[in-house]
Amino acid sequence: MTVLEAWNLTKTYRIDSREIRVLDDVSLAVRDGEFLVITGASGSGKSTLLSLLSGIDRPTSGRIRIGDSDITDLPEDDLAPLRNRTIGFVFQAFHLVPALSALENVMFPAELKGDPQAGERARALLQRVGLAERLDSLPHQLSGGEKQRVALCRALVNQPRIVFADEPTGNLDSRNSQTILALLQTLRQEQRSTLVLATHSGTIARAADRCITLQDGRIVATPAQGPADAQ
Repeated sequence: MTVLEAWNLTKTYRIDSREIRVLDDVSLAVRDGEFLVITGASGSGKSTLLSLLSGIDRPTSGRIRIGDSDITDLPEDDLAPLRNRTIGFVFQAFHLVPALSALENVMFPAELKGDPQAGERARALLQRVGLAERLDSLPHQLSGGEKQRVALCRALVNQPRIVFADEPTGNLDSRNSQTILALLQTLRQEQRSTLVLATHSGTIARAADRCITLQDGRIVATPAQGPADAQ
């Protein structure tokens, strides 16, 4: 079953009189429960593609469908609650709210949804990733690995159908990178979420069900089918 599909995505930016094409005619489909890695060098368009697929940004042309909803032209008032219900996003730079504690950062998306169990869900996730003693800590009091674990919990607190992760280990050392990747895979399997992850790491790419490669904004390679495609 396809949970995410994009057709002929193009994204351009205009700088003075120049037009910069960051993505060029990208089409893909992602199956429910799949772990898909998007790889490529810096500047290849990975982050832009994730921003479009998740509804954070809009394409210059092309269409995007999540589940039964075409999100391409949805008004922001309709798109924002759909993102909050359906999507979790893990950023390389964490993007935690500085004035909120670890617990409050994780609770925030669930509170926006009006979930009466927001606090309970957030505590359970933070305990699950070994941060039971850091619930009241502010982001500046946390290490890089701890910040990313908080960000991971925040992405998963609403039990999203799709989790997007943009270089989630890019700011971490190798030990913390392995920890975050293992947690991300374990938690998304427990919640039965689909994972779409952008990285330049060959190690992470080898752990995926399927990998596609971007170069200069275009898909240039789709390696052999992985377990999700063999079903």
